[in-house]
Amino acid sequence: MSPLLVLVGPMGVGKSTVGRLLAERLGVGYRDTDEDIVAAEGRTIADIFVEEGEPAFRALEKSAVRTALSEHDGVVALGGGAILDADTRALLAGQRVVYLSMDVEEAVRRTGLNAARPLLAVNPRKQWRELMEARRHLYEEAATAVVPTDGRTPEEVTEAALDALELKEA
Repeated sequence: MSPLLVLVGPMGVGKSTVGRLLAERLGVGYRDTDEDIVAAEGRTIADIFVEEGEPAFRALEKSAVRTALSEHDGVVALGGGAILDADTRALLAGQRVVYLSMDVEEAVRRTGLNAARPLLAVNPRKQWRELMEARRHLYEEAATAVVPTDGRTPEEVTEAALDALELKEA
């Protein structure tokens, strides 16, 4: 079993919103690996970062992604940093992967780059740019399709993703 499609991209790009819309339009289930981690751990991702650090969170994330990719046949959304793991990238090879992209101004507008985002606690614009410089090529390498989200509604992004993958609605 493998997902119908996997969404990757930075925090705040709309993976959860678009993922739910895609699942609905395609008549399949939706799964978010960040939500899986929160449910399994009984605490927020921010709390995991603060209490145990990023390496501990990344280990939980890697396991959650592996499980979701092997168990779920619908739409799966990965956390923004999941792409950093080489094993995760290997699991994405051969999958339909949509990279939802946005620029820093859109990120600021959407997320407010707020404190609930543990990697962006200090100087959020600069940190967001640095995260994207480290991750953009990984998102692009994993992607079957790149769908820009800047200035688009979730419905428009959903439509663009369906078109890019040539998927038919249920």
